[in-house]
Amino acid sequence: QVQLVESGGGLVQPGGSLRLSCTASITSFSLYAVGWYRQAPAKERDVVAAVTSFGNINYADSVKGRFTISRDNAKKMVYLQMNSLKPEDTAVYYCNCNYGSWRDYWGQGIQVTVSS
Repeated sequence: QVQLVESGGGLVQPGGSLRLSCTASITSFSLYAVGWYRQAPAKERDVVAAVTSFGNINYADSVKGRFTISRDNAKKMVYLQMNSLKPEDTAVYYCNCNYGSWRDYWGQGIQVTVSS
């Protein structure tokens, strides 16, 4: 059974940093595109950052220059380094692994709150 488990969330002051981690129990993890999404209250879930199996990376405009996504295929992990956090970054963050329509997996989500 596929499982994605996020960790590293919490409460941080504006300007602070957090590092999210996602552990994936997926066979052939290196073939998957992986990404981080977030959903704030009363808003849709949006992509924050994603990296393909080839290593191509994309970021949402709102996080460019502040967030860095990375993956470790040997450990089957995905990371999101978040710096210069703002209150508007507050959301539930989700890890996603995708290999086509039939293989699209989500973590349970983890809360990130940026507040003084």
